[in-house]
Amino acid sequence: MSTPLHPQNVIAIVWDFDKTLIPGYMQEPIFRAFGIDEPTFWREVNALPGFFARLGVTLHPDTAYLNHLLTYVHHGRMPGLTNARLRELGREIVFHPGLPDFFERIQAHLEEDPEARRFELKLEHYVVSTGLKEMIAGSAIRPFVKGIWASEFLESPAPPGFDPDATLDLDLPRYEALLPEVEGISQIAVAYDNTSKTRALFEINKGSNVNASIEVNATMRAEDRRVPFRNMIYVADGPSDVPAFSVMRQNQGTGYAVYDPRNPLSLKQVDRLRRDGRIDHFGPADFTENSPTSAWLMLQVDRIAERIIDERRSALKAKVGEAPRHLPH
Repeated sequence: MSTPLHPQNVIAIVWDFDKTLIPGYMQEPIFRAFGIDEPTFWREVNALPGFFARLGVTLHPDTAYLNHLLTYVHHGRMPGLTNARLRELGREIVFHPGLPDFFERIQAHLEEDPEARRFELKLEHYVVSTGLKEMIAGSAIRPFVKGIWASEFLESPAPPGFDPDATLDLDLPRYEALLPEVEGISQIAVAYDNTSKTRALFEINKGSNVNASIEVNATMRAEDRRVPFRNMIYVADGPSDVPAFSVMRQNQGTGYAVYDPRNPLSLKQVDRLRRDGRIDHFGPADFTENSPTSAWLMLQVDRIAERIIDERRSALKAKVGEAPRHLPH
């Protein structure tokens, strides 16, 4: 039997962002910075699919806001909105109570277990969001997150007629000098919707996020996958995450939903997810020490860690024979 590709000693918590880690939407600092009325912007975004449908064009609702942000930039309503500016604005994002301290506490909680240290267990956090990668990367949780999947923009797209071969050997400053000058974001580089989030889960599962030679669509044995789904916890806030929750449930992963304690509809929504069998449990979006959500997530990390340790002990016992002993007279 061939040696497994990965030791499968990683526990991963995968986070949605908007209304899961923060109370609202991460774009709020953008609207404040440029004096844009937020309700008006989102009302326009919600109307865009219907607006274009009358023109015979199908616009995906999950990513319509990305195009509308670019429209605001192109029309001078958000002048100079660059990727660097998005990252700066990410510093202004306000998180739910207990964050980002919770990330440090749950990490320390696992590291305090001597058996977890003995078997070299690791805890990794990932963010998978339909929001903006640069803003997440600029936020207070970035030091605790191993990877981010979210939408990105280009500022200076390659011009027509550029020579791909001629630019390969250029250093970065000389390469950037060839690109047209554009003040601000100008094109969508990648757009994540609620369905494409599931691809990110499989990238974490197979390890293609840490090893570029592993193709996410390639066939891979269960024992070769870097983070088995049963070692994974997905945390999100609502029905838009049903595709990701479904992947977790189908593959023995754990799903947890958070709700806004100030909003009865939010509680009703996550309770429906539980009754429909979409999630394992739910709790308030409060990550302070001893809160129900903090305690439950730590309990699940303990549960997964105990299983991994038991499996390691069994494997060790099976592969290492007993030492010779003196026989009694």
